[in-house]
Amino acid sequence: MLTLANRLTILRILMTPVITVLLLYKHVGAALALFVLAGITDGLDGFVARSRGQRTTLGMVLDPVADKLLLMSTVIVLSVLKELPWWFAIIVVSRDVILIGGAFILYMFVGRMSLPPSWLGKLTTGFQILTVLLAMLDNFLPSLRCAVFPVAVVALACTVGSGLQYVYRGSRLLSD
Repeated sequence: MLTLANRLTILRILMTPVITVLLLYKHVGAALALFVLAGITDGLDGFVARSRGQRTTLGMVLDPVADKLLLMSTVIVLSVLKELPWWFAIIVVSRDVILIGGAFILYMFVGRMSLPPSWLGKLTTGFQILTVLLAMLDNFLPSLRCAVFPVAVVALACTVGSGLQYVYRGSRLLSD
C-alpha cells in the first residue's frame, strides 16, 4: 500500500511542520526552498501514480490532505508574520474546513469521500501557491511586494468561487 507515490505524499506532509517552524523563526530562504521542494514532490507523486499505475485509495485521501495542510499552515504563519493579510488566511482556511466537512458528509451519506477536482479548484490552488510564494519571495526581492496583494485578491476570488462550486456539486450529489 505504501507505493513510491504515497511515500512522496507522506514526505510532503512531514515537510509541512518543518516549513512552518522555519518561517516562524524567520529562516525564510530555507522555508522557501523546502516549500518549492514540497511543490515538486506534489507534482512528482501524481506523475509517479499515473505513470506506474500506483493510484491507491490511500493516495487519493492523503494527497489533498497534504496539499491542504501545506497551504493552510503556510498561509496562517505568513499572516501571523504580517506577510499576508488575515482576511486571506480566514477565507482560505474556512473554505478548506468546509470542504473537509463536506467530504465527511458525502462519505457518511453517499459512500464517497470527495469530488474530483474541478478546473476552478485547480486554479484556486495555483493562485494560493503563487500568493504564498510571492509573500516569501518579497523578503528577497522587495519589488515583488506590490504584487502580493493583487494576486491574493485573485486567489481570494478563486477560493470563494471554487468553494461555492464544491458546495453546489456536493449538495447535488446528496440530493440525487
